[in-house]
Amino acid sequence: MITRNLRIENDKMSWEQQYAASFRNPTDLLTWLSIDIGTISDAIDTDSEFPLRVPHAFASRMLHGNPDDPLLRQVLPLKNERIPVSGFSNDPLDEENYNVGNGIIKKYQGRALLIATGACAIHCRYCFRRHYPYADESLTREQISTMISELRRMGDLDEVILSGGDPLSLSDSRLEELLDALATLPKLRRLRLHTRLPIVLPDRVTGRLATMLGQFPTEVVCVMHANHPNELDDQVAAAMHRLRVENVTLLNQSVLLNRINNDSDTIELLCKKGFEMGVLSYYLHQLDPVSGTHAFAVGDAEANEIHAELLTRLPGYLVPKLVREQAGALSKTPL
Repeated sequence: MITRNLRIENDKMSWEQQYAASFRNPTDLLTWLSIDIGTISDAIDTDSEFPLRVPHAFASRMLHGNPDDPLLRQVLPLKNERIPVSGFSNDPLDEENYNVGNGIIKKYQGRALLIATGACAIHCRYCFRRHYPYADESLTREQISTMISELRRMGDLDEVILSGGDPLSLSDSRLEELLDALATLPKLRRLRLHTRLPIVLPDRVTGRLATMLGQFPTEVVCVMHANHPNELDDQVAAAMHRLRVENVTLLNQSVLLNRINNDSDTIELLCKKGFEMGVLSYYLHQLDPVSGTHAFAVGDAEANEIHAELLTRLPGYLVPKLVREQAGALSKTPL
């Protein structure tokens, strides 16, 4: 009943209103989920520097009364995140070294990644940019012209990747302004967006947004981020359909996460369910060793075992590539 009433309420709210109404306090979220806070109160970090943020649309897919729900575990801040662990650091991918300013990160040949915004609709505990200095790099209107000039000087550039934060946290008008500027790049052949919003807040995929992406003068690829099949419901399917109608290519990348999706059954179902929505599996990432994320780590031997099992169960086009990103490497590193 609670979930149904929440859906009715969300249907009356714009995506911006839903974004603003997200859960921001762990106690509020756990109370709403009918979880006995007393049993886990000592473990919850209510004063994290990377605070909880969860849209109601995503929370509505969590199992009430279950503190081990795989969607809840992705977002609930715990005190063990504060424990320093050898090999885990604030910037394990050395992005600072590839930051050329004006919101541009240039690591790979032919591609440039833009930090379009520091905002995101959901704070995933394993986020590899949870310590990123967004306040120093957030792309403002004043920076767009300078950014375009910088991109023009990159002779090998044929693809721009919008990231963040989440680029779809921008309003339609702000995103349109950015896309109009990028459309002036003469060598641009592909525009890619890395986003979790169509998964966690499906109403973000407005008709205006879908049309905007469909009318962009180059190929457009949206790389979604879903880790568990329970994240994919009818609302997500509808959002994917709106994008597919506009000929946007849809891919999904996941992170292999301990006690969330580190078994072949879960990943298999995720790949199949996503494909039914028109989304093709892309990458299955090994966790980036970011400070505070050690509890999610899965060993390489287990990861390879899961991937080998997927190869026997799924047709090749549905099997995501098992990879790790390493600082200084010229591409993702297959395991």
